[in-house]
Amino acid sequence: MYRTGEYILLFATSVLLQIFFFNELSLSSCFAPLVYVAFIILLPLNTAPVWVLLSGLVTGVLMDLTMGTAGLNTIATLAAAYMRQPLLNLIFGHNNVREGGVPSESRMGRRHFVYYFVSLTVLHNAVFFAFETFTTAYPWHQLLRFVVSAAASVLFVWALTRLFTSKLSAR
Repeated sequence: MYRTGEYILLFATSVLLQIFFFNELSLSSCFAPLVYVAFIILLPLNTAPVWVLLSGLVTGVLMDLTMGTAGLNTIATLAAAYMRQPLLNLIFGHNNVREGGVPSESRMGRRHFVYYFVSLTVLHNAVFFAFETFTTAYPWHQLLRFVVSAAASVLFVWALTRLFTSKLSAR
């Protein structure tokens, strides 16, 4: 795998940030950013789908064990990992995905990269909060929680992607 040591560091950083920082924030019941999905977003473009799903499974199970969420993180992370390849093909084109490399602004272009990482982050949050509540009671509160958390997640994932991809070239 391309840049294996850096991906181990990204995995550790995103998981540890989620466990020790974002899970401990008590600003509001509506503020629950989920930033560990950045690991799935930043896997190389030519990573085999089975490895993306396996990475999503490991990440989700680890987050479930630490957060005590009984499969919520696994379901949401697997959904994001599953939709990653079709989304990349839609945004970036099948031939460009096969060339490989790390998804980044310089590689994909700002508009395509933002669309890609925002779509996966929002999908991850939507699945997580849909299964977390699993009810139609208090729909406005659920919608508010999803919108605020998804917006916060997008901002923090953006920061992680900028840190990880800041020194990458276009190819």
